[in-house]
This record gives sequence, structure tokens and C-alpha cells, in this order.
Amino acid sequence: MNQAPERFTIVPDDYHVPYAGTAEDGRKFFLSDELFAPGSGYVGLFLWKADGTFDEVRVDEVRRAEGVPPGQAAAAGADDLIASRLAELGKYVLEPVEVEPFAVEVDGVTFGWVGSEFEGLYSINIEPGDFIAYYEPWDGLEYDT
Repeated sequence: MNQAPERFTIVPDDYHVPYAGTAEDGRKFFLSDELFAPGSGYVGLFLWKADGTFDEVRVDEVRRAEGVPPGQAAAAGADDLIASRLAELGKYVLEPVEVEPFAVEVDGVTFGWVGSEFEGLYSINIEPGDFIAYYEPWDGLEYDT
């Protein structure tokens, strides 16, 4: 029976997950410049402790790319900010990470990997923007966009 997981895996790829792995200090991370809410774009660095439990989120509001339809993810073009956030990680390794879902609110916007259920099917979705959704078997090898 499909049920919400305590942990799921994020696997780096060349599409929506270019930055996931382990930082020099052992913490797990996911970094994206595709996070969005109506009228806003964000660069978000999500951090978990070495054991995969939630640690913190670092968020920067950026200009949303022009011409992107509402509800569609797109890179914010914040290359300097991405480089800065990656530098904060020290020597890092891009690799699959097994972490727990979480949600935190920053300035009235929910950030995290949020579990939901629809007609008995559970998913873990990125927020804000809901442009990545993982499903059972939670191995991170495939996701819906």
C-alpha cells in the first residue's frame, strides 16, 4: 500500500536537480534557482544534517525570469548567487542523498519538500513552485514535473 515516506532520495541530474549532494561538513543539500511563487523567484539552499534530518533553509528572493508562464519553473539566471551558495558548502560531492521531508515558512512562503496525498497516492513535492514530485519507491530516479 502506498504511504508517505519518512525519507526519500534526491538524485542529482541535468534537468531540475543539478545540485544535490553532501557538503564538506557532512550535511546533505539541495540547491535550486527555479523556486517560484506568484510574482517572485527564489534561490534556495536546503540543508539536512548528516543523518538526513532537517537542518535549515537559506533563501534569497530574485527576479523571476521574464516571459515564463505562470506555474512553470525556470532558472532565475542568478549564477553569481548559485556560485556563492555552492562556495558556502566547502568541498562538496554531487551524489544521491536520503533525507526527510520538511516544510518551513520564510516571509509567508512555504519552502521545503512537502508530502501530500491524492486519491491514495502519496508524493513529496518541492515548494515553492511544486515543479518536482517524487513518488514511491522514493529512490529519486524518476520524478514528475
